Parts: sequence; structure tokens; C-alpha cells
Amino acid sequence: MANPAQGAKYRGSIHDFPDFDPSQDAEALYTAMKGFGSDKEAILELITSRSNKQRQEICLSYKSLYGKDLIADLKYELTGKFERLIVGLMRPLAYSDAKEIKDAISGIGTDEKCLIEILASRTNEQIHQLVAAYKDAYERDLESDIIGDTSGHFQKMLVVLLQGTREEDNVVSEDLVQQDVQDLFEAGELKWGTDEAQFIYILGNRSKQHLRLVFDEYLKTTGKPIEASIRAELSGDFEKLMLAVVKCVRSTPEYFAERLFKAMKGLGTRDNTLIRIMVTRSELDMLDIREIFRTKYEKSLYSMIKNDTSGEYKKALLKLCGGDDDAAGQFFPEAAQVAYQMWELSAVSRVELKGTVRPAGDFNPDADAKALRKAMKGLGTDEDTIIDIITHRSNAQRQQIRQTFKSHFGRDLMADLKSEISGDLARLILGLMMPPAHYDAKQLKKAMEGAGTDEKALIEILATRNNDEIRAINEAYKEDYHKSLEDALSSDTSGHFKRILISLATGNREEGGEDRDQAREDAQESIVSHILVISDVLRIQSVKNKPLFFADKLYKSMKGAGTDEKTLTRVMVSRSEIDLFNIRQEFIEKYDKSLHQAIEGDTSGDFLKALLALCGGED
Repeated sequence: MANPAQGAKYRGSIHDFPDFDPSQDAEALYTAMKGFGSDKEAILELITSRSNKQRQEICLSYKSLYGKDLIADLKYELTGKFERLIVGLMRPLAYSDAKEIKDAISGIGTDEKCLIEILASRTNEQIHQLVAAYKDAYERDLESDIIGDTSGHFQKMLVVLLQGTREEDNVVSEDLVQQDVQDLFEAGELKWGTDEAQFIYILGNRSKQHLRLVFDEYLKTTGKPIEASIRAELSGDFEKLMLAVVKCVRSTPEYFAERLFKAMKGLGTRDNTLIRIMVTRSELDMLDIREIFRTKYEKSLYSMIKNDTSGEYKKALLKLCGGDDDAAGQFFPEAAQVAYQMWELSAVSRVELKGTVRPAGDFNPDADAKALRKAMKGLGTDEDTIIDIITHRSNAQRQQIRQTFKSHFGRDLMADLKSEISGDLARLILGLMMPPAHYDAKQLKKAMEGAGTDEKALIEILATRNNDEIRAINEAYKEDYHKSLEDALSSDTSGHFKRILISLATGNREEGGEDRDQAREDAQESIVSHILVISDVLRIQSVKNKPLFFADKLYKSMKGAGTDEKTLTRVMVSRSEIDLFNIRQEFIEKYDKSLHQAIEGDTSGDFLKALLALCGGED
């Protein structure tokens, strides 16, 4: 395994064991496997407490002392997933990768996901070591074996990655960035069919620093993230490989955090993936993976492993994990720095926010008012017309329709809608008809009404609105309920939670030229003081990725048994003209399904039709 760059901070969870004695360790392992049965606890404790380099020394000492192969003895004594994990730890990283790839292409069928994960994520040096290890272990040429087991553009990209020739110079030419953006655009979006060779050449050879700038410029130029174009233009395993390359270019630890989450979510565990990642990343970037995992999935990697595995296998995995980020003193002291780094890495500040609902062209409020009146007149109600008009007009246009409706018919459009439609559809349509500030004021009022307080709704609104929006909400709240928002919050909340909500409700947050040191210090102080109830607020403010936050809210509103229609409605109404398009992109990126698909699978009837109209398309 390559040493970390000089001066770089070590980010692995496994370290060299102090006062290391390979002969003593070899003797301890021999004793643990001697006689009837084996002391699995002693084996896992020792092996997971040594670095890979030290494990190789133990193997040599074991053979010198006992004339036996340690890995062979471990295979004989252990079984199942625990054996795979321990034996994987005993191999040098390059040989571990070589074994995984050999298994992936042996027998009937190919494990394309394994090939993608390894070849998309390794550095040039790691690729060269892998090729050499494969040749040494199997006396075969890795490239020839890959070519013999794969085909098409997928095969071509794998072969490119196998060369280990990605540029490593971080000096970036702006002209070349622009040229690559244009070449990718012309190879995909502007071309009938797709020129896959351009995607392969650029994504397979350019430096990571260069490609990050290409991705940023691609978004500015086309209005779409590169991932969306890859999904639209490529397909199958080739598409999955190129998306993995993009993810690793953006952040290799985040790619592995996502792979680990998917390996354990839902029914069943993908143990091969879990073992492979925990073994190969434990001495490289496990701390980064852990921190991103905690920030992105709101639970620690440690707790997810603990709940998803068992026995010695679990104990060994938890040792490799190296700590529980949900425990006091583990996650919180570093959380501010991690969140801040994600803020700095995030392209959101450079992304053009786009809604899915835009002002209708050739807008005619008179015609719309008459069509709505006709849809509600007489027996029955024409819900399709109501949905079609209201979901395809901007909020400003809806206010004009309200005024025109009153002028023409002497009736209040909102009152008529209330009497004609009901349930979830009514809440959605009436929400769309309200000016945004008045809608937010109403949602805050509802969150504080009755027994109990909906803290999550208060946090969602007050922590995500900008100063102008907050001030407008204050005015709307005063106008609609004859009481200041601050007074309402004071009477319904308490302690640290009350103080931060009132602070947010003043609308005096600094919105430009952030003092980075102060931001880190403030977040650190807040988290270390363990004000857990406001962790959502801190996450939204520090990560600064509102579309991702709202993608999470939408996903959680629809996952599992039952649907949280209130949250689903609130987010779809309030973000439809601001950043719902961006939310859609974050949703499919994180959950591997489109927002359109999630809504379609979780709602029904006219409510479904209206939500899909607001969603604005299938990704």
C-alpha cells in the first residue's frame, strides 16, 4: 500500500500497532487455532488491531516459526463471512483487489458492480500495483481477462482505466476546460445518437481537478449536471461505470459512503461489497467515509453495521470502522469541520437554481378565471381543469387569476375551491393559490397549534428561507394572525431551540462574504455544546445544499408504510418555483430513483396528478 503523501493527514481507522512484535503475534495466532475449536475473539482482536504492513510481517514470522501458511490455516479454522473478512485483511491491498476482480470474472456471469467499484476508484499507482499483483497471483494478464469477459463501450472504458494513466497535474487550462465541455455537449446532447468515445477519452484520462472544473462549467453551459446527461445518453453497465467515475472524481469517500449505505439498506445485506470496502478503505480514508456517511444519512456507519450484522463478523467490522460517530464526543467535535468542507466542495453555490413551474406564456387571467368557474359550476367538479391551470401558472399569475375571478364573478376563488375539492388535493391546490409568505406563515401557525409542536416544520421553514423571505413571512404572520411571529415562537418553544428559532426569524443572517473561520468556530461551538435538538438547523446552514436537504425531506415523507402528505405538500408547493428541478437531480443522485417515480409509487388519484404536474418531468 502506498504511503500517504508527505504532510497529508492520515485518514484511516487502522494504525500501526505500537511495540509491534510479529513473532509474538504469530505465536498468539497459532495458539488461538491450536487444538479443538479456535479462539475467534483473539483472532479478530489481533488482526483488526494491526496495519496491513504488520500483517504481512506476521505471515512471514508464522511460516518461519511453524512452517505453515497463516492464510491457509485461517481459512481452515474460520467459516463464512467472518472468514472472508479476516482473510481479506491478510492480503496486501493490491492482491485483495486482484482476488476480487478474479472472482468477479470467474464462472458463469460477471460481477460488473465489483469491476466498476475497483477500477473507477483506484489511483494510477494502485492500478499499476493491481495489474502486477494479478499477473503474480494468477499468471495471467488482467487486461486480456477483462476483454475476454466484457464487451462494448463498457469494456473500452475499463481498458482505459486499467492503463492507470489519468493525468495528475493539477495545473488546469481554462481553454481546455471549455473545449472539453463543448466536446462532451456535442458528443451527447447535440448529437443524434451519442459519441461514446469522447466520454471515454475525457472522463478516462483528465485529472480530477480538471474534471471538477469541467463538471462545473458543463452545468453552467447546459443547465444540466453531467450526471443527468450521462443518464440520458448512455445506458446499462457503461452508464453505471461512467457515473461511478464522476462520483469518484467529485469525492471518492462520498462514493464509498454511498456504496456502504446501499450495501446495508433494505432487506438483506450485500456482504461481499461491505467486506471489500471495509477491508480496502480501512487504512486509506475510512474517517472521511464515516464523517460523510453520518452527515449524508443522519446515522453513523458504526450503528448501521451494528444493526445489520452479527457475531464475530460484526465485531470485526466495527473494529475496522474505528468508532461510533453517533456517540457523544465522536461525531460532534468534528462535525462542523466536515459540514464546512462539504460546503466548500459543494457546487450548489455555483449552481443555477431552477424551479419546475414557470410563468405561462400567452397568459390570460380572464380566460383562466372563466375556465375555473366553469370547472366548479353545476353538478360535479372538473378536477383535471383545476389541476392543469393552477399547476401550470406561476404564483404571481395565480394572484392575478384570483383578482380577476373576484372582479368577474364577485366570488372568492379560494372559498369556491375549498367547497369543491377536499383532502390532500385541496391542501395542495389551496397552498399553491396562496402567496408564498402567507403560505409559510400558515404552515408555521399550524406547526404551533394544538397539543405538541411540529419542530421539524419550524426548522424546515425558518432555516431554509433567506432574509427577504423571512421578513415577508413576519409581515404575513402579523397581517393574518394579528400577532408577531417572535411572540408566537416564544410562547410555543423553549430553551436553546427557542433562541435559535427566534434568531432565524429575525431575518438578519449574514448572506455574503462569509467569514470561514468564524463559521467553523460557531458551528463547532454549537455542536460541541450538544444542542442536539437544533442539529437539523446546523446541517442546513453549514452544508448550504438546500436542494439536497429538501430531496431528503421528500424521500422521508414517502418511504416506509404510509405517507407524510403534509411534508410532501409543503415542500412541493414551496419549492416548485425556486429549486424543485435541482431537488429532482439530488433525489435521483442519492436514491437511484426519480422523484417522479417515488410520487407515482406512493400517491394516487387527483393528488398524484397535481404532484406530478408540479414535479415537472421524469428523470
